[in-house]
Amino acid sequence: MANDAGISLIATSTKIEPPEEYRAKSYLQSYEAYLAKYRRSIDDPAGFWNEVADELAWQSRLSTVIEGHMPDFKFFPGSTINVCENCVDRHAKHPLTRNKVALFFEGENGDRKSVTYQQFYDEVQKFANVLKSFGLQKGDVVSVYMQNLIETYVVLMACLRLGVVYNTVFAGFSPGALRERIVSSNAKMVICANASLRRGKVLNLKATVDEALEGVESVKQVIVYNRLPGVETPMTPGRDLDYDALMAAAAADCPPAVLDANDAGLLIFTSGTSGRPKGIVHAGGGFLLGTYAYTKYQLDLRPEDVYWNTADIGWLTSHIFVLVGGLALGVTTLLYEGALDYPQPGRLYEVVQRYRVNKLFSAPTAYRMMMKHGEEVASRYDLSSLELLVSVGEPFNPEAWHWIRRVVGGGKAVINNTWGQTETGGTPLASLPGATPMKPGSCGVPFLGHALDVTDLDGKPVPDGTPGYLVIRNVFPSLARDVFGDHDRYLSAYFSQVPGAYFTGDSAVRDADGQYWVLGRVDDVINVSGHRISTMEMESSLIQHEAVVEAAVVGQPDEIKGAVPIAFVTLEKGFTPSAELEAALKAQVVRDIGTFARPEQVYFVEAMPKTRSGKIIRRMLREIIKEGTVQGDITGLEDIEVVEQLVENIGHRVES
Repeated sequence: MANDAGISLIATSTKIEPPEEYRAKSYLQSYEAYLAKYRRSIDDPAGFWNEVADELAWQSRLSTVIEGHMPDFKFFPGSTINVCENCVDRHAKHPLTRNKVALFFEGENGDRKSVTYQQFYDEVQKFANVLKSFGLQKGDVVSVYMQNLIETYVVLMACLRLGVVYNTVFAGFSPGALRERIVSSNAKMVICANASLRRGKVLNLKATVDEALEGVESVKQVIVYNRLPGVETPMTPGRDLDYDALMAAAAADCPPAVLDANDAGLLIFTSGTSGRPKGIVHAGGGFLLGTYAYTKYQLDLRPEDVYWNTADIGWLTSHIFVLVGGLALGVTTLLYEGALDYPQPGRLYEVVQRYRVNKLFSAPTAYRMMMKHGEEVASRYDLSSLELLVSVGEPFNPEAWHWIRRVVGGGKAVINNTWGQTETGGTPLASLPGATPMKPGSCGVPFLGHALDVTDLDGKPVPDGTPGYLVIRNVFPSLARDVFGDHDRYLSAYFSQVPGAYFTGDSAVRDADGQYWVLGRVDDVINVSGHRISTMEMESSLIQHEAVVEAAVVGQPDEIKGAVPIAFVTLEKGFTPSAELEAALKAQVVRDIGTFARPEQVYFVEAMPKTRSGKIIRRMLREIIKEGTVQGDITGLEDIEVVEQLVENIGHRVES
C-alpha cells in the first residue's frame, strides 16, 4: 500500500473547499488570490513586508526594509516601533475600541473577569512604572512565572513598553527548570502568581520560586500577584513585594520607549524535546511584524471576533497569536486558567458556548481529548458559533480531524492545521482559510513572504511526494535572531546543515498540489530495511483502532534491519492490555502500510511524556527503549512522574 516513501496517507488525501459563507469574510477568498499574492511576496519581499508595516504604528520609519541575509539579518534597521503601543495604545485611544473588551478571563474554579482596552492601557502603564521604579531598563531580563491571567498580560505588555526582555516560564515547571531559565538568562527580577489551579489542585508557585532562587544572586526583587488569597504565601522581607500594593501606588502614565525594530523583545526557552533547552531570542519589532501577518491572514481575525487560543502563556503560541498578534489586531480574546476538561469533560464546550467563541485555536492533543470524551458530551452544548478551528504543535491525524470538524465544527467550520516552531516565531506553513482547500493531516501551504522547500542534505530539492528535509530559504521578521549567550549554538543548530537555508530539523513531503505534510523530526522517520517510514503514518494507523486514544512510534536500532518500529499506545476506557490486542494493532499497521512497518513491540502505557504545549517527547521514549532511562533534558516535561513510571515499567526490561 505504501511506496518507498511510506506516504500512503498523503496519496489518498482529498481536498475540501472552505464554505462560501466563510470564504466571503476571509482576507483572501480564492486559491488564485493566494497564489498571486504569494508570488509577489517572494519576488518582492521588501514590498510585501512594507505593506504589512503600513498597517502598524511606527515611531520612525526609514526606507530600508531588509538588510543582510541568513543568519545575520535585520528588518527595518534604524526604524523604531513599540510593540505595546501597537497592541494597547492605539486601541485604547480609538473611540470605537477604547471600551471594547480586550480580554475575558475564566478560571478553572469559575472565577471570571474582563478588561477593556482602556482599562488594560491604564494597568499596563502602571506596571511599566513599577518596573522603572526598580531601575529596570531596555535589555534587562525578567522571568515571568505565571499562568493565563489578565495580570500576566499586563506584566508582559509593560515589559514590551519599556524594552525589558521577558522570559515566560510555564507555571508548573519544577524549581530546577525554573532555576535553569533564571540563571541562564541572568534575570534581575521574577514576577509570579502566588498559586494556580490545575484539575482542582492548588499549585504553590511562590514556593517553587523560593526554592528555585536559593543561592541565586542576580534576582533582586520578586513581585507576587495574589491569585488565590487563601493560599499561605511566605514573603521574604526586602526582596518580595505585593503586586496589588505596587500597582495601587503607581501612576497610570508611562510613555512607550523608543525601540529599534531589531532590539531584543522576548526570550523563550525551547521545550527540551532534543537535549538541553535553548534560550531563543526574538526581536520585538520583527516579532510584531511577523505575528501580525500570521494572525491576520491565517486566522482571519476581525474586530467582531471572540477568539480563544487555549495555549498557556508559557508556550510561544500564546505570544504569537494572542499577546502580540491578537491584540495588535484589536480583537476580544479569552484567557482560561486550568485543564480544559475539568471539572467535567464538557468544560471547553461550556466556555465556547458562554462567550460565543467563533475562532478556537488549540493543539491536536486537546482535539483528541475531545474525541476521547465522545460525541454525546459535545452534543450537550451549542457550538454553532464556531467558524474556524486552528491547530498547531503535533501532527493532526485525519481521524481526529474529521471527527472535530463534524462534531465540534458542525460539518461547516474551516480547520487550519499549521506548522511552526519556537524559532520561527510563527507558523510558516498553514492554510489561508478562505482561500486554500483543506486536506486532513496537511499543514497547508507556505505563508506569504516565506520560501519553503523540501531538500536532500545538499540542499537540492527532492521530487514532490518524496520525503526530505524541510528548509526555509529566505529571512522573515519573526525568525529567531540568536540563542541567548551562545551565538555559535545558534549558527550550528539552524544554519550549518543546508547551505544558505534555515534547517528546521523536520522531515516533510510536498504533494502534487503544493501542500506540505510535516512528518515529524528528522529522527522520527525510520529506515526499516531500506524503507523510509514516517512515524506519523504509523501513529495514524494505530489511532484508527477503537481501543487507542493516543500513539507514539519510535525507532529502535536493529543489526539486520537498521531500525525497527516500537509503538507506545494509551487505551480508551474499557480496554485492557493483552497479547491479543497487541497482535491486532500490529495487524492493523500491516494492513494500512505494509509488513515492513509492523511494530516490533507495542507498549501499553497510562500516559505519554509531553511538553507543556502537548507535544509527545519521542526522544525520551527512544532513550528509555535504548538505555532503560532518560539521559537528556527533562525540564520541559508536563509531568515528570509519567517518565518515572515509564522507566520503572519499561526500562528494567531493556536493562535485563
